[in-house]
Parts: sequence; structure tokens; C-alpha cells
Amino acid sequence: MPRFVFIGSYTKDNEQTIHRSEGIYTCQVSDKGQLSLLSSSPSGLNPSFLVQHPTRPFLYAVNEMEANSASAFAIDPQSGALTLLNSQPTGGVWPCQASLDPSGKWLMAPNYNSGTLTVFPILPDGSLGPASDHVVHQGLPGPDPDRQEKAHAHMIKFDPTGRFVLATDLGLDRIFIYRLDSEHGQLKSHTTAEIVMPPASGPRHFVFHPNGRYLYLANELDSTVTACAWNSQAGVLRPLQKLPTLPGGYEGVNDVADIHLHPSGRFLYVSNRGHDSLAIFSVAERSGLLASLGYEPSGGLTPRGFNVDPMGQFILVANQHSDNIVTLRIDAQSGRLFPTGYKISIPRPVCVIFSNFSILQ
Repeated sequence: MPRFVFIGSYTKDNEQTIHRSEGIYTCQVSDKGQLSLLSSSPSGLNPSFLVQHPTRPFLYAVNEMEANSASAFAIDPQSGALTLLNSQPTGGVWPCQASLDPSGKWLMAPNYNSGTLTVFPILPDGSLGPASDHVVHQGLPGPDPDRQEKAHAHMIKFDPTGRFVLATDLGLDRIFIYRLDSEHGQLKSHTTAEIVMPPASGPRHFVFHPNGRYLYLANELDSTVTACAWNSQAGVLRPLQKLPTLPGGYEGVNDVADIHLHPSGRFLYVSNRGHDSLAIFSVAERSGLLASLGYEPSGGLTPRGFNVDPMGQFILVANQHSDNIVTLRIDAQSGRLFPTGYKISIPRPVCVIFSNFSILQ
């Protein structure tokens, strides 16, 4: 059975063009990371972030628009082709990410421009029910007048134990911590309900270490990454270290975007939009602390999203403004990245996910 990769994109290039009707692309990927386009699917407008159901052949996308929605798709196990099941409004503005609870019963999405979180039930046929909860982030905005004029929710995800839900807010420089009422699909604030990050950090995306003890946070506005200790029993996050994602002396404009760990947990990667690179870090096994290993060009412009092959052999980088997906080889010993020469043209790609192979068998 082929290995599939699903790619989300923005369906409009600029203010003068109309939206493409097809925005999610299914590719087949070889063991060395070479992509072959199989199909493209009608997807609604701007399916900018994708997530696959943990146990069933369904895919979910957020449609990042002011006329916001989340959409559900069935995956054909043989071809990887998608069939739209339905869409539901998020009740917020510009939904920008999504995740599922470990049971696969609830989909959660942050709405960037309204600073809110939405929860949807997943129905037996994989489609989305009407929203079961809508949470508004509250707090003092950060000091950046252009990007932090109000709350801007950016990511939501369960911790590895499935007991707590963490949500970043770029506008408030905060990470909020919740519990999910799994019977009613409602988010409840945890007693230590928020972590305040340094002013003008702009927390964006995060990833948990496989051991569950550490969290790594990509800060968009000041181009840094923060290593944090995570207490999964108490639901407490404690910052340990903050490092730049850019080389010393770089003075250009840059916005950090995505962040992923190597499956071994030994290496961390962060994408820089502007510097157009992936920053590479080693991860200390005992302390969880980071050390810079350098940078690798993304092979295009504006690497908004990327993902690490589940086998740890290569990275696929979605370069939004050069319309390509580029494959970088991972050196298993050093964690460093090397060009492979493999790339494929996809219009305005912003999200890359590997299919869960076992689900589609």
C-alpha cells in the first residue's frame, strides 16, 4: 500500500485572483522522500491546516477565512483521494490550526483573529457536528502594536497523557491550560490556567518530547524557541531556556512558523520565514535543554509548514511563496539536514502531514 502525504494550501494567491476550488493535495511519498502528486480535492477556501483522525480514515481541515469553517473528509485507503463529508462554522475568525482528542471524538480549533477556541463533536460517520463549545481568551495584550493589539489564539493540543489541553495565544504572550469535559465537549480552565511568556514573544506552535517531560515552543515574533518542563501530573509548565532561531548578525525580517521533533527526540527543527531556513537544535536527553546545530535553507521562500518523516529519514518543507515542497535528508547521527534535489510544485502550500499508514490498511 502506498504512503500518502496530504498538503494543505491557501487557495488564493493575491487580492486580484479568485480562489482555486481545489486546495488539498494527495501525494505518494517514496522511502527517500520523493513526492508524486496523485490528486487534488475540492476543499473549500484556504484549507490551511490538516489533521488526520487517530483511528479512522478521516481528515479534517480548517478553512482560514473570515467566513470561517472546519471541514471533514473521508480518505480512500487505496488512492488517498478525499471526499468532503461536511463543514461547520467555527464561530470565530481565521481558524488556523486543529487537533483531535486521543479518543477521536472531538476536534478543537483556535481562531486567530478572534482569539477564541472552538470544539466540535465528531459524528459516527466522521462528519462534524455543530460546535459544542466556544472559549474566548482573556488577558492583557502584548507590547507589539501591530501583532498584539488583542488576543490571537494560534494552537491547541492535548498533552501526551490526554489529561490536559494547552493553547497558545500570540497576542497575549500566554499559554492557557484546560481540561476537556469529554462527555459534553467543553473546555474547563485548569487551576494553573495560564503561563505568561516574555513580552513580545508571540507564542505560536509547540511540540511535546516523546518522553512527555518537555515541551518546545516556537515564538513567532521574537524568532526564538523556548524549552519548557512539563509536569503531567499537576498540569504545570515551567520555562527552562530560550534560544534564538536565527544566526547572530541577521537583521532581516523574520517570523518563526512551525516546529517538530525528530522521532528519536534527539533533534528539534524550527522554520524561519524571512531567513527561509530550518533552525536545527540538539536535545539533551536528561535535561531537555537545547543547543544550536546551525541552519539549513528551506529550498524556497517562506517555509510556513513542514513535517518530519515518521521513520526519521527526511523532512518535507512547504514553501508558501515559492509554491513548492522540498525534501531535506536527515543525518541520523548529527541531526543535520542536506538537500536531496527532490521537490514538487504545489500552489501556496502551508501544511504537510503524513498519513497514518496503519489506519488505511
